[in-house]
Amino acid sequence: MDDKSNKILIFVGTKRVADDITRFLRQDGWPALSIHGDKQQNERDWVLDQFKTGKSPIMVATDVASRGIDVRNITHVLNYDYPNNSEDYIHRIGRTGRAGAKGTAITLFTTENSKQARDLVNVLREARQEIDPRLAEMTRFGGGGGGRYGGWGRGRGGGGGGNRNNANNAPLGGGRRW
Repeated sequence: MDDKSNKILIFVGTKRVADDITRFLRQDGWPALSIHGDKQQNERDWVLDQFKTGKSPIMVATDVASRGIDVRNITHVLNYDYPNNSEDYIHRIGRTGRAGAKGTAITLFTTENSKQARDLVNVLREARQEIDPRLAEMTRFGGGGGGRYGGWGRGRGGGGGGNRNNANNAPLGGGRRW
């Protein structure tokens, strides 16, 4: 992560998780910032600028950043929380590998997401991507396609706001453990 032209975008399901992960990364010395709907517009603009210019090569975001942003050199997208539907998944991973560049998308998919396994497998097949056998196995037991609000996504992690001791202002710690 020493090359500031490379960027990592981490997608999470809730504003609280975005702030928590950002705080943990910063405490461990990683230059991360978060962006989500509880942030003021001027802070969202600042975070996006810091990310675009590589001053903060790690951005933790809710789906507010899955559409409509154009940032070069996003080399990795990490779906920490699986989105509520395949369309959002496609928009998230579409942030990497743009304009012919190569990129890597990593998705943490658990049994809590199993209702959406069939949809994800269909998306991966259509894109001719490798399908983990454990994911394929989930399609046998996971039920249907996981509608717009199917699965576990709603209600987890609290909501409503305040700035929760703004994670973007957490000091950068010293020794990275990984």
